[in-house]
Amino acid sequence: MYTLALLFMKFILFSIIGYVVEMITCAIIEKRWTNRGFLCGPMIPIYGIGSLLLVWILKPFKEHIFLVMLLGMLLTTSIEYLTGYILEKIFHNKWWDYSHEKFNVNGYVCLKNAILFAIGTPIIIYIVDPYITSFLLQIKDNYLYIIALVVFIIFLLDVSYSVFVAYNLRNRLIVVEHLKNEKLAKIPGMLEAILKKRIKHVRKYPKRLLKAFPNIMNSKEKEFDLMKKIALKEKEKKKEQKEKKRNSRSKK
Repeated sequence: MYTLALLFMKFILFSIIGYVVEMITCAIIEKRWTNRGFLCGPMIPIYGIGSLLLVWILKPFKEHIFLVMLLGMLLTTSIEYLTGYILEKIFHNKWWDYSHEKFNVNGYVCLKNAILFAIGTPIIIYIVDPYITSFLLQIKDNYLYIIALVVFIIFLLDVSYSVFVAYNLRNRLIVVEHLKNEKLAKIPGMLEAILKKRIKHVRKYPKRLLKAFPNIMNSKEKEFDLMKKIALKEKEKKKEQKEKKRNSRSKK
């Protein structure tokens, strides 16, 4: 029980550190602050899982720093590729795309990131993990259990909500893909009729995911704009209908 609580809290702290690093890096490159995480909270689970695996798998090789860097690069790149591939299959879209980078593999991974992962691995192994472990070991067992349980509940709620939001975005993306592939969609009147039917049952989703993963919008901007315009038209019609009903009731 204690080991599980300790591992979970290490996962959370690694996820938070990864989130901070990602935020700072992207802010420097893009010159603006954006929540880059899939979750609402300040954490990116892929960094937590990746860091725990690095610590566990590379423990026997700690005395050989260059081997740690090489194995770390291979492991983290594999995790990034697998995660990107699975997310695309589930949600019908690439959440990140390195196709514009040199020496990339299917847009999921690239050499630049692989080198950064190689540099980051010894930092995790020799500096971050010992510090986190030392910090958590200072917390009394009972307190650690309580903290881990509370954090786990919050994390579970966040994951549930974020998956729900991403699934609704997935539905919208499927509609967009159909529009791009259908010849009939080129005819304005039919396009509007098709859209009305298809977006009727698609629930709203926060725009945060589109801001966090701008690649989603890159090749589908026109279709998203069309859907937005038609959705606004439908909203206005509903308002007009409600007003007419109110007016007719007031006259009676």
